[in-house]
Amino acid sequence: MTEKKTVSRRGFLETTGAATGALAAAGTFAHPAIGAVKGANDRINFAILGPGGRAQAHIGHLLDMKKEGKAVDIIGVADVWDGNKKVGRGLYPSAERCGINTDDKPKVTKDYRKLLADKDIDAVVVATPDHWHAKMAIDAMDAGKDVYCEKPMCHTIDEARRITETQKRTGQVMTVGVQSTAHPVWKMAYDVVSSGKIGHVMQAQTSYYRNSDVGQWRYYPLTEDMTPKTVDWKMFLGTEFGLAPDQPFNRAKYAQWRCYWDFGGGMYTDLFVHQLTHMLIATGVRFPRRVVGGGGLYMEYDGRDVPDVATVVADYDEGCQVIISATMCNDTQLGEVIRGHTGTIAFEGGNAFRVVPQKLDSRPAPPGQNKAEGGELIKPEFATRGDGDTRALWNHFIECVRSRNVETLCPPETGYAAIATVNLGVDSYRHGKAYFFDKATGKVSEADDSWAKKWETVSHERGKPQQIMGWKADPLEGSTLKPKDYQKLEGDWVDGQDPAKKA
Repeated sequence: MTEKKTVSRRGFLETTGAATGALAAAGTFAHPAIGAVKGANDRINFAILGPGGRAQAHIGHLLDMKKEGKAVDIIGVADVWDGNKKVGRGLYPSAERCGINTDDKPKVTKDYRKLLADKDIDAVVVATPDHWHAKMAIDAMDAGKDVYCEKPMCHTIDEARRITETQKRTGQVMTVGVQSTAHPVWKMAYDVVSSGKIGHVMQAQTSYYRNSDVGQWRYYPLTEDMTPKTVDWKMFLGTEFGLAPDQPFNRAKYAQWRCYWDFGGGMYTDLFVHQLTHMLIATGVRFPRRVVGGGGLYMEYDGRDVPDVATVVADYDEGCQVIISATMCNDTQLGEVIRGHTGTIAFEGGNAFRVVPQKLDSRPAPPGQNKAEGGELIKPEFATRGDGDTRALWNHFIECVRSRNVETLCPPETGYAAIATVNLGVDSYRHGKAYFFDKATGKVSEADDSWAKKWETVSHERGKPQQIMGWKADPLEGSTLKPKDYQKLEGDWVDGQDPAKKA
């Protein structure tokens, strides 16, 4: 009898067993030769792992490509639920939509591993609940498949590290489905930042506010035909792989899994990852050093675990801060801004931004006067109709699969940075602690006073600012103060001696 792994209930920091289980599967499948470049006429066959709501959009894009004559196809589907035609999700309705014979059991299955063993399948779309992402992505890459993985990349920080290591080891092409990363606006903002045009980056903020009268994610319908007979509940939980604790079947936990910590991370992982990922690209930072999260369940009292108000504050060794905030009960946005010492980048709907100069004077301006208006408007050309950014992400991923270019628009390294930040925010909220993250080792530790003391020391020693990666300007451009002449009068008086009169 196989001993089941114990699942950690502490939070998202430690290994939950998912990554360990995934690595144990390495070597189960024969790995093909890496580096074979596919020609434009070589068909790329996909399998859909978890054809739920978001996966239906991906199916639509792949089917559109096929209709356009592109050499792509969907030949396999795996899901734990038989499905419901009216809802338009699940195993058999999705297989029918893809044009797959539902009687073709090896390619229409509740066990995704059968699809990974299929030599006809070149790549997979992982669109399951979050707690399955890491195991499926790692298993797929070890089986020689390329991976389009829905955001968030995975459920825990340790899983994110293991996915990144697996991608580097196997050389498979993988992208994380943060569709906004396909829009050029973020890279163009980074070019402005790294050129020193707004001076030293001090702070960035982003938000994702929503509202509904039923509660976030409760709009995914529950149906009577979701039962233990139609849903492979054991496989959904993944308990034997260490993915989630054993528990009774529950329709809400199956269909509205984002509301529960065992399977997802609420707005932190479902929404914050969207905003944070493209903001990381724009600011030129990746892994945080110190993270704290706040919030609470202040209104959505419907049996959920996850909060309806949350804010994550991440501080970086580069000497800047990123704030991500949201509530699920009001949709007035905080806005997206990058604040530098000499200028501000203010994004307009994620499709354009303004570079607004700061007025630097010897006295601070009163609060509320600067609305980040005027300045230079930068609006790149980009087709944004409908689901345009998702299609653009798909187009680039297909190109990468053909050329074997692992530098996708949202590679695992970027997914890892986003997961580290939001999951530290989750555990800070849940356990009432601030955390440090060591980007060199992936180690997480409880924060102490060393962060504040570090910056006090830099100040006292008259240190120089640290810049974001890829900084192209003079190291001190827009990053230093201009002290008044009277500042020469500062200093400690020792033995009654005026420091200003020392030789």
